[in-house]
Amino acid sequence: MTDARPVHVIGATGRSGLALYHALKAAGRPVVPVMRSLSRWQATGMAYPARVADLCDDAGRLRAALADATSIVLTAHARHLPAVLAAAPPRARIVALGSTRIFTRWPDAHARGVMEGARAFARSGRHGVLLHPTMIYGATGEDNVQRLAALMRRLPILPLPGGGTSRIQPIWQDDVTRAILAALDHPWDGPHSLVIAGGDQLTYRDFTRHVAIAAGLRPRPVASVPGWLLMAAARIHLPGLPPIAPAEVRRLMEDKIFDITPMRTLLGLSPVPLETGLKHTFARPG
Repeated sequence: MTDARPVHVIGATGRSGLALYHALKAAGRPVVPVMRSLSRWQATGMAYPARVADLCDDAGRLRAALADATSIVLTAHARHLPAVLAAAPPRARIVALGSTRIFTRWPDAHARGVMEGARAFARSGRHGVLLHPTMIYGATGEDNVQRLAALMRRLPILPLPGGGTSRIQPIWQDDVTRAILAALDHPWDGPHSLVIAGGDQLTYRDFTRHVAIAAGLRPRPVASVPGWLLMAAARIHLPGLPPIAPAEVRRLMEDKIFDITPMRTLLGLSPVPLETGLKHTFARPG
């Protein structure tokens, strides 16, 4: 039987938020989209009514947008969790997206924001979960594997720090959506934190090969380049190449591997193989 209670989706115009909105509608569940810009929502072509609230400086409007909420999903940045917790009705259950970037050796503003949200959620006593995905790929308009493919279309050799031997465990956008849906139905007791990741653990070198094949390209040979040199080069934006920030280069030099047994156990989720996710990613328009 379909749950008749609406799900308030904050950040419904973002990649994960829009994917969740479509999944909820396909499942016949009522949705209340909440976003900062109504024009962006209208630009998606959705005729469904939405509520407008600014997570940064409009507490009263956010409280009004969530006044009747029983289940809230925050797909915007987790640094907004304190504002959502303050505005949400006391009994509303919370599902939010964080990031495994909180585990990096080099925390940046993004990671520190997630940490701040995680601390606020842990102190809140709310029922729900903060999901920490690894690198997400496969959303409409995403710029992870698509940007990598664009880079390989222009470079005969791919420079990677340390030859691309660090490991990664990317998760497909559809699996992120499935995780959120499962989290909405799970009987959480108090605040929880859970990593969600793909099932394939592979080096960056192998990851580029999989992306190339899925994009219809010949896999590029990898050149081992010192990380400091690539970080310096990243500060120079060469015409015709997609921009890459020095911090992104630095993150290529650490492993991002996680145990997904808790995800499988609590959410009943088995992620699709990387090859399958990439095939669907490059088969989608845009």
